[in-house]
Amino acid sequence: MDKKDIYEHLAKIYLDASSKKKKKSKAHQSFFRKLFFISGVSVFAFGVFLFFAFNRNKPLKSEIALLLQPDAVKINFHFDPAKKESYSLDLNKLDLTRFKTLGFSAKKVNSIGMISLRVEFINDFNEKSEVYFRDIPLKWQDYQTELSKFKNIGDWSSMTHLSFIVEEWNVKEKKGIIYIDNVRLAK
Repeated sequence: MDKKDIYEHLAKIYLDASSKKKKKSKAHQSFFRKLFFISGVSVFAFGVFLFFAFNRNKPLKSEIALLLQPDAVKINFHFDPAKKESYSLDLNKLDLTRFKTLGFSAKKVNSIGMISLRVEFINDFNEKSEVYFRDIPLKWQDYQTELSKFKNIGDWSSMTHLSFIVEEWNVKEKKGIIYIDNVRLAK
């Protein structure tokens, strides 16, 4: 055997050995990919099982709402000459026929006495209807009421105004502040 034969023989042995390593590493990679995929599917399925097992009797709550006023509004009342203070939203002839409830959050500031808030809708035909919310608290409280409680509104397809009103005869003190926030209509 000469040197050339020896080199060719060694090269053949080396190349055969390296190709077997590549085949083994590809087989290992394929095995680990399958194992990872099966593990991921198992974890997902177990999570879904736990979700439905513990939430069986609890319906999912979702609310589709139209947000009318995203920022807090301040009603600063001082009943010396005035008889009422209000904040009004221009609804621009908005069609509210598909909505069922009105929701908002409210709180009073530094007021010891009871304060009631009148919420009033007006439509394009000048029909007015109001609902009173009594004893607004010092901490934020969420209020919701059915639109059906606004009895004097016959047509909800062209609404012009939504007003929040503080009247002199519905407060114990002549001065105070009420904040209104998160005014929304829900289906």
